[in-house]
Amino acid sequence: MNYWDSQGYLGGEIIGIPAKHGYGWVSGLMGKVMGFYINLPSSPSIYISADTIFTNHVDKVLTEFKPDITIVASGSARLDIGKELLMNLDDIVKFVEKSPKKVIANHLEALNHCPTTRKQLKEVLTKKGLLNKINIPIDGEIMEF
Repeated sequence: MNYWDSQGYLGGEIIGIPAKHGYGWVSGLMGKVMGFYINLPSSPSIYISADTIFTNHVDKVLTEFKPDITIVASGSARLDIGKELLMNLDDIVKFVEKSPKKVIANHLEALNHCPTTRKQLKEVLTKKGLLNKINIPIDGEIMEF
């Protein structure tokens, strides 16, 4: 699949969205990444941002496509050297602010290189008045929309 190409998918469409796995030089080590915007008939549209930092492409999907549900990898993963591989807390806040509807935070507390915890994310989003806009599921939790 090519970036920004729309392909038929289950009677609707799926579009590959460019993503950037890391800030600075570390992104070059991580290779190419792709998120997905999925729009199916009679279902909420969804944007799976993938392992990415906040970029103009991410912003474009949030502001122009206006997905009903967005998923953001929120663990702020990092290697022992370099900057984060995923959005830092400031960019997660920006992602939630710009998301038009409901956000799901994933990739939390799953790996030892993801220092952002659910508790920490809840505290930051509470201070910003955004907690009502995001779901921060526990491991194994099932959500329906």
